[in-house]
Amino acid sequence: MLPVILYEDNHLIVVNKPAGVLVQGDISTDDCLLEQVKSHIKTRDNKPGNVFLGLVHRHDRNVSGVLLFAKTSKGASRLGEQFREHTVEKIYHAWVTGVPIKRSETLVNFLIKNENDNKTSVYESEIRGSQYAELRYEVVDKMGDFSLLKIKLKTGRPHQIRAQLAYIGHPILGDGKYGSKTSLSERRIALTATSLSFITATGEEKRIISVPALDLPAGLN
Repeated sequence: MLPVILYEDNHLIVVNKPAGVLVQGDISTDDCLLEQVKSHIKTRDNKPGNVFLGLVHRHDRNVSGVLLFAKTSKGASRLGEQFREHTVEKIYHAWVTGVPIKRSETLVNFLIKNENDNKTSVYESEIRGSQYAELRYEVVDKMGDFSLLKIKLKTGRPHQIRAQLAYIGHPILGDGKYGSKTSLSERRIALTATSLSFITATGEEKRIISVPALDLPAGLN
């Protein structure tokens, strides 16, 4: 499958990840975006050897939107440092069940992911083994019993958005793992990475925006 490329330079490439596609291969041997992008670059540029492609961040399989890969070791180093220092601005949009009481709020919690059931637990205060997690949401649209949230992700913990929103009583549509009673097609949930801002390897500030379908999923409106 040909990936939709949103931006590319000598050191990095940004693509629009479809929901339902793995970012990186696992024991399932299902096709993954990392190999799709490698194959595309190899064919397009007629590269004889292996293609370097560094994974500097990722999305869950059922999440769509902006995803960045490094094409060089220099790009991987520069970008990896920005993600570790939380200087990359990550914006998401999500349809959730219910209407939050507060139109906007910063959520601060501590998270622990259980690898056995691949699920993240949320705590009010720090406990042994937990990771600090912070995001800010804003309600940007409402339709019936559902709300569209714009989410600015400060940290990048496993299942962070999914777990924190479910913890306040507003699970993402289609996310049965975290309490949604709604099922969506194509192994997806109503969560999209809509914007990513970072500094390129040459020092240029970039903001890459996807063009997601922000309408309420079909059948719910």
